[in-house]
Amino acid sequence: THPEAPIGGEADAREIRVWGRRPEFSFPVKDHVELAAGLDLIDFEAGARVAGSGFYFLKNDAVLLEMALVQFALTKLRGEGFTLFTTPDLARDSVLEGIGFNPRGDETQIYSIANTDLSLVATAEITLGGIQKDQVLEQSVLPLKYAGLSHCFRTEAGAAGRATRGIYRVHQFTKVEMFGYAGPDVQESDALHKEILRIEEEIFQALGIPYRVIDTASGDLGGPAYRKFDIEAWMPGRGEYGEVTSASNCTDYQSRRLNIRCRSQERKGTQYVHTLNGTAISCARAIIAVLENYQQEDGSVVVPEVLRPWVGRDVLTRR
Repeated sequence: THPEAPIGGEADAREIRVWGRRPEFSFPVKDHVELAAGLDLIDFEAGARVAGSGFYFLKNDAVLLEMALVQFALTKLRGEGFTLFTTPDLARDSVLEGIGFNPRGDETQIYSIANTDLSLVATAEITLGGIQKDQVLEQSVLPLKYAGLSHCFRTEAGAAGRATRGIYRVHQFTKVEMFGYAGPDVQESDALHKEILRIEEEIFQALGIPYRVIDTASGDLGGPAYRKFDIEAWMPGRGEYGEVTSASNCTDYQSRRLNIRCRSQERKGTQYVHTLNGTAISCARAIIAVLENYQQEDGSVVVPEVLRPWVGRDVLTRR
């Protein structure tokens, strides 16, 4: 664990900073489920008929809003020097295990494909990390910065409570993920970690969504992460912050398991690279934040300015 990470469990996480002013409404606040119903944006009943509880159809302007979030994030990441990918939605179990997921256990969050060694990916971290499996990289090309667009599939076993309402915690969603390969030095991976967090913050600042940054406590990190920062966006419908991104420095946890090494002319032999990951945009939760923060008294929703070129409208109203 990073020496600056707070020690303890979930309650011991440290708030690093808060950005933006929470909107003040002069009318009763609706949550994203109520707003989406009024604007005909999400069909939960059809999702349940087709695939079961926890699935949904995005409809009408919500489709354009999701595509706009993806386009905005990818444009930002290309400008930051990332190589862009659309990734497979399936990966070998050995790759999932190397990243730190347990694809076949009782408590797994992973959907496995029967009679194969394949599983649906919970995040493009899995596929982007698998790209360099069993490879030896030249240290001079590091850091490598990858961005992947994928669907994400999660069983969400054991999930309950208010956080499961609507599209906050679902079985399938679209996400743009950042993944980095850094040199075998904590200073190098720390620097890339801070860059990933900066990009995440700039995305939500551009969207005009109030948020706070959390330094995750040691007992809440999970196996792979050496240090993890979360961004929690203000969600007026819940009256509290909700996680929208996370950024982890995994040092050599994943590279040892996936056998990803680097070599340099200055040193004999090879060393394990450091790997990092971070959410650029997790569409379902970003849609919640946009709908709830930009809602108007008549039930319409103002479109954040940076998304308007792709949405094609300034305000979402029922058509």
